[in-house]
Amino acid sequence: MLALVLLLAVTAVWGVTFVQVKDAVAVYPLFAFLAVRFAVAGATLAPVAATRLRGLGRGGLRAGAALGLLLAAGYALQTAGLQRTTVSATGFVTGLYVVLTPVLALALFRVRTGATAWVGVALATGGLALLSGVSAGSPGGDLLVLAGAAAFALQIVLMERWAPRYDAIALTQVEMLAALAAFLVVALALRDLPVPHGGTVWGAILVTGVFASALAFLVQTWVQRRTTATRVALVFAMEPVFAGVFGYALAGDRLGWKGWAGCAVILLGIVVAEPAAGRTLRRLVRR
Repeated sequence: MLALVLLLAVTAVWGVTFVQVKDAVAVYPLFAFLAVRFAVAGATLAPVAATRLRGLGRGGLRAGAALGLLLAAGYALQTAGLQRTTVSATGFVTGLYVVLTPVLALALFRVRTGATAWVGVALATGGLALLSGVSAGSPGGDLLVLAGAAAFALQIVLMERWAPRYDAIALTQVEMLAALAAFLVVALALRDLPVPHGGTVWGAILVTGVFASALAFLVQTWVQRRTTATRVALVFAMEPVFAGVFGYALAGDRLGWKGWAGCAVILLGIVVAEPAAGRTLRRLVRR
């Protein structure tokens, strides 16, 4: 129950930061923003993680580095695709990691997913289609976004394997530093790493670095010691829902009936696949 609540809180944070990040990268280079974001994330965890890193050993260091590089690849591919296709197509194709996660878990580790989870996956995918509108995009751009979604799905699957083996804080710290290194290399190669400036940019960097990166991925690591990759991916499908809600409240976005129907179907998918979600909703209704 606590794991579900924490994951929903993480997706809510990711949803609200869409507005901040959109405003920030309009005036500050994207890869520089991501590099500074993960630098802040690493600095946030450093005071607690410093004494725990030695306990990871070589295996833990390799695991954290692989997870961080997958995160970096996911963000980079998603961004490259977004530059070539539509926002709606990007939102839908990225959300397909809900489907890719159980498929990869089965293909790589023979992890079988129950029937109710597959029903939840199907509902969440349909909800994402409604929410995003599935407008036509560029085939090349869509393929790049799909590759990014696969990277995110693989990160979730591997986290399920590695999270129970290693200290959550130390593993998350290595993951953040690996992502930082990857984005720093890209930003330096592009010769586009100016000093951040202005309240809009710094506000987005601090919120995404501390809450949407350091604490969010720490929560993911902790939760995946206790639940499956498929259930995590299903809860993460709420990210575009929260993005729509906060976009409506903070940026004047309007979802329309298809968008709100998509939100409802995604939520239904989570309830079907995760009984704890249904019990929580019933308690809230009774109140």
